[in-house]
Amino acid sequence: MQISSAYLWFKALHIAFMVTWFAGLFYLPRLFIYHAEATDDISRERFNVMERRLFIIMTIGAALTAIFGLFLLLINQALLSQAWFHVKLALLAGLIIFHLRCHHWIQLLRIGQIPDNTKWLRWFNEIPVIFLLGIICLAVVKPF
Repeated sequence: MQISSAYLWFKALHIAFMVTWFAGLFYLPRLFIYHAEATDDISRERFNVMERRLFIIMTIGAALTAIFGLFLLLINQALLSQAWFHVKLALLAGLIIFHLRCHHWIQLLRIGQIPDNTKWLRWFNEIPVIFLLGIICLAVVKPF
């Protein structure tokens, strides 16, 4: 199968915007920890602004990742018949749930519902690594 030039451009843009999305997914939960540990109103308000802006940027990255991913799928519909791709889509669904959960944390912190302990947020901060490794390994290795 000859790969078209458009496919390669869409793939490059899909990867670039995925990096943007994941940068936000890695940093935003860390901001939640800093926000929860902040003791003054000025710092908490600053974290509210930072979290909201970062969420907007990472949502744009997520949307563009999805758009270019759909273009790739339209060009190469054979992906839908491959088992590894189905697992990748399942991981993508989990990643979208994680993304939405980040939005939920933004809302909670904005209204002042600060957790007493940041242990859960520290674990939450590590979840995107699992998605990233799974998605990349599936896309590169295509194990089944």
